[in-house]
Amino acid sequence: MARNFNRRQVLGAGAAALGYLYLAPAVSAARVYRANEKLRVAGIGVGGKGSSDIDQAGNLMDVIALCDINDGNLAAKAKKWPEAKTFADYRKLYDDAALLKSIDAVVVSTADHSHAQASILAMRAGKHVYCQKPLTHDVYEAHLMRTEAAKAKVCTQMGNQGTAANGLRRAAELLRAGELGDVTAVHVWTNRPAGYWKQAPDVSDAKPPAKGSVPKGIHWDEFLGVAPDREFANGIHGFAWRGFWDYGTGAIGDMACHTANMAFMGLRLAHPTKVSATAGDVNPLTCPSWANVVIEFPKRGDLAPVTLNWYEGKKDGKKVLPPDELVAKALEISGAKKLVDSGSIIVGTKGFAYSPDDYGANVFFSTGKKTGNDTKPETLPVNNKGDQGQKDEWVAAIKAGKPEMALANFDYGGLLTAAFLLGNVAIRTGKSFNFDGEKCAADIKEAAPLIRRTYRKGWDLIGYNA
Repeated sequence: MARNFNRRQVLGAGAAALGYLYLAPAVSAARVYRANEKLRVAGIGVGGKGSSDIDQAGNLMDVIALCDINDGNLAAKAKKWPEAKTFADYRKLYDDAALLKSIDAVVVSTADHSHAQASILAMRAGKHVYCQKPLTHDVYEAHLMRTEAAKAKVCTQMGNQGTAANGLRRAAELLRAGELGDVTAVHVWTNRPAGYWKQAPDVSDAKPPAKGSVPKGIHWDEFLGVAPDREFANGIHGFAWRGFWDYGTGAIGDMACHTANMAFMGLRLAHPTKVSATAGDVNPLTCPSWANVVIEFPKRGDLAPVTLNWYEGKKDGKKVLPPDELVAKALEISGAKKLVDSGSIIVGTKGFAYSPDDYGANVFFSTGKKTGNDTKPETLPVNNKGDQGQKDEWVAAIKAGKPEMALANFDYGGLLTAAFLLGNVAIRTGKSFNFDGEKCAADIKEAAPLIRRTYRKGWDLIGYNA
C-alpha cells in the first residue's frame, strides 16, 4: 500500500546522488494491482496538452483529483469528472493526506518549469508519474528525476508520443544492429519557433512584453511557481511562455525530445562530454532567434563517438539547416523534392538515414531499408498507438510492477532531456564546455546557475536549493 505522505516532510531534503549509467530495472514499491483493477489518477495541468493527457489517462484510470492554474481549464474537466477534487495549487493537492493516500498515479502536464517539482513530490509519495516532455526545465532536474524514480521504484513515462511508434522502434533496432555501420554524426532540425510562439528578436529584454492585469480565473502566482516573481505580462501566459527562459526551454527543449529521440534511442546515447553553440539575439529574457548546437557523445562500449548537430530558427532570413550535401543525399534516398521543416539525418560508415518526421517513425535508409506506420519492431514491443499508447504502456508497467516496460521512462527520458538542455546552457553562456555526467557539472563557472537554478522561496519543496 502506498505510504501516507505530506509535502512538508520533504522540506530541506537533500538531492540524491547522480549516476552516469542507466539504472538497473527495479520492481515497483507500490502495491500489487489485479489485472482488471482500476488505478486512481490525479492530473496536474489539465489544459492544452494536459487536456488530452488526462483524458487518455482517464480512459484507463479513475480520475480523482484535478489541478490547474486556469479556472476555465479546471471547470471543463470537473464537468467530465464531477467527483474529482479540484485545486489551483499542486502544493495543496499534496497537502491533502487523505486524498493523496488514495492516489496511485499522477499525470504532470504543466509548463516546463513546474514539471520537476510536481513530479518529484509525487514520486517521493510513492506515486507513479507520467510527465510531459521535456521532462524538466533544468539539466540537474532531469538527473534528479532519474534518481528519484529509481529510489522510489515507481513506474514512469515521459510524454514524447513518438516513442510509441512502431517505425521509430524498428529504426532504433536497425541502428543498434549496425545497419549504418559506425554512426559518427547526427543532424536534427526543427520548425520551431516560427509561427508557434514569440521570442527573440521580436521579444527580448530590450523589447519585453507589455505588463497587464491578470485575467480573471488565472492564478498567476501559482503559474510562476518555482520561477522568479514578476508582474503579469501579456504575451507570456497561454502558449508563449515556451520562448521565455524562466518558464520554457525554447525550440531545442520543446522538440528535441521528439525529433532526436529515434537517434538517441538507436545509438544508445547518454551523457555528452562536450557542448558548444552559436546563436543570434541571445538575451536574458527569451530564447534566441537562431542557433546551431553541437553536442559530442563519447564511445559507449563498442559504439563510436557521435557528434550531434541541432539547428533552429532563421539567420539572415534563411533557415538554419544541415549542410547542403547532406540535404541532397536526404532528398535522393527519399525521392522528395524539398527538405521537410523538421527532421533528422544520421551518417554512418556503411550508409545514411533520413527521417522526414518529427517523431522519427518514418525513416529512409540508403541501404534500402525503410520504416513507417506499417513497420513492426522485431525485439521491442509493438505499440503504434501514439499518445494513448504511451499511457497504455505506462499503466501496463504499473500493473506488472516493471518500470522498464515503459520505454520513455524517466531513466531514459532524463538522459534524453538533459543532453539537449545542455544546448541551452551553451547558447546562454556563449561558451563551449566539457560536461561531467557523473557530477552533473560543466567546467565553466557560468554554466552552474543554468544547470541548477534556485527556486523561489515558498516553492523550494524538494530540497533543490540545498
